[in-house]
Order: sequence, then C-alpha cells, then structure tokens
Amino acid sequence: MNVSDFYYELPEELIAQDPLDRRSDSRLMVLDRKANTITHRHFRDITEYLKPGDCLVINDTKVIPARLLGVKKDTGAAAEILLLKNKGNNLWETLVRPGRKLRPGAVVVFGDGLLTGTIEDITEGGNRLVRFSYEGIWEELLDRLGEMPLPPYITHKLQDRNRYQTVYATHAGSAAAPTAGLHFTEELLKELEDKDINIARLTLHVGLGTFRPVKVKTVEEHEMHSEYYELSEEAAEMINRTREAGGRVIAVGTTSTRTLETAAAGGLPLKACSGWTDIFIYPGYSFRVVDGLITNFHLPESTLIMLVSAFYDREHVLAAYKTAVEERYRFFSFGDAMLLL
Repeated sequence: MNVSDFYYELPEELIAQDPLDRRSDSRLMVLDRKANTITHRHFRDITEYLKPGDCLVINDTKVIPARLLGVKKDTGAAAEILLLKNKGNNLWETLVRPGRKLRPGAVVVFGDGLLTGTIEDITEGGNRLVRFSYEGIWEELLDRLGEMPLPPYITHKLQDRNRYQTVYATHAGSAAAPTAGLHFTEELLKELEDKDINIARLTLHVGLGTFRPVKVKTVEEHEMHSEYYELSEEAAEMINRTREAGGRVIAVGTTSTRTLETAAAGGLPLKACSGWTDIFIYPGYSFRVVDGLITNFHLPESTLIMLVSAFYDREHVLAAYKTAVEERYRFFSFGDAMLLL
C-alpha cells in the first residue's frame, strides 16, 4: 500500500490558524458507515448521535509549554529546545535548533539564568539528550518560561494557551494536544452525562511524531514513534460494562483509539494497563473495541488519515475530505471535526 494513496489536495487557506470563540461552534461532518452518507452539522449537535448507554472515551493528557527559547551560553546566539520525553533526573529527550550548533557539551541559558540546559548526547534519530539545572519548582519554571509547541502549520501566535488544551486536561506530559477533544465544553460534557452517556478517561501523552511526515514510499515500511499511555481499572471496567450491555464505545481522537486498541491487544475484556505504545493502525486492521470515532481533519499522507481510513475505508474517507474542501471546512488542529459511526 503506497503512502501516496492517502494524498489529497488542500488549499492553504483552509488550514485553521486560530481557534473559534466557542469550542462547540465548530462544524461536524457525520459519516454513517452503514448508509454511506455524509451529514453536515455543528459539533454541539453531537448529543443527537450518542445514545444512552454509550461510552465516550476521552484522553485527559495535558500539553506542557514545551518550547523553550534561550541563548547559547558561550556565544549568546539564539537557541531553541523542544521537550519530548522526560527521561528522569532532569534529563529530557528533545529537539533543538540550530542542530549543527548544539552538540554535546553546549549549554543553553533560559530566563536570564533561571534555567540552563546542557546537551549530553545525541540519539540515533538525531534528538538531543539535555540535562537541566535550576532552582525552584520545575513545573512553575516551565509555565513561566515555556511556550505552547504549536504545530508547524500554525503560524499565528496563540493568544490564550488554554485554547490548546481540552477542558478536561489533567495529566501533564504531552508535546501536542489531542485535538479532537478541543471541541468539547464543560456544558456539552454535562449534557452528555445527563443523557446517561458514560465518559471514560484514559491518558496518552502525545509526542511530536504525530506531525512528522511519513518519509517512506509504502505504508508497511513506516515505523511509528512510541508514546506513553495509561488505562485505569475504573475506565477499563466502564468500557467493559458498556460493551456487555450492548452500548457503543466512541473514541475521541486517534490517541484514544490507539490506546484502546493497544490495551485490547492484551485480550478482552479490557484490563488496567500502562506502558509505551507504537501501534500503527492502517487499512486492513480489525478494530477490537472502538465502535465510533470523533476526529479532526488530518494532514495528507499522515498516519492519522491512515487510521481513519482503517476505520471506514480509504475511498470513502478521501471522498469525505474532498467534500470537506468543497464545503470549506476548517482543517487540522484548530479546525472542524468528523464523527464516524
């Protein structure tokens, strides 16, 4: 299967640069897989498509302000460090810029010396291992000095960093937002709960590999990045009860989907589990748990559009994307949403 099979034409002006004033005002394209139909709604209408007894599964990860702008200690030249993975003991795997200037031994200073980072090593993939030194509380320093690591296709400055968080973000650790969840408001979640729709929380810390282009020619050659996940006993039991009672499991986003399917690989019913997953879902995959999917519109030739194409099929998904372009939907992180049932 060729990566180019998942390409589509997207006018640049349809890439959403800013969030809407109200999260749930985004548009919602509803794909009915049985009837092969497309319906155009707004996200706030999603309550009409979820039934009592269904289970909505959300990813409660929280994006950290992982983009640090500083200067090289020896030259004063500008330097940037993007936090990827916490390796413990103040050591982080990172992306750096400019890479050729930041070799092992280089020291980067942030906030007039409040924080310093020393490059200790280079990974096989070219990332840098950076050891940080500081006084005080790491989370407070990061909140003060860091910026939200917006995707490269967003060029506008984010006015309110909370708009790149879901309203239920709890566990800090992501380098990118689980964007399908950005459409929910507290009021909409309450409305769903009042309708007897179960809401299960899991955590998957989203890595920047989400935005990295697929550089191989065939899908099967691609190696997925790994991301840390946790599925609690409470969430597993809620999902199991839903399935036993004949309800549907609706995953909010590709991150929730990948976590659920990773957990299901250990057998059903689901059990509490945690660890690192590099599951790659593309057409031909048989879903074990997920009955419905809420997701945004994804980049051409990305692993995300491949996952969506596995859930429906490539032809119908690409046809839906063509319709979205014609109907002037907003694309990517701050864009509109799609519901597949």
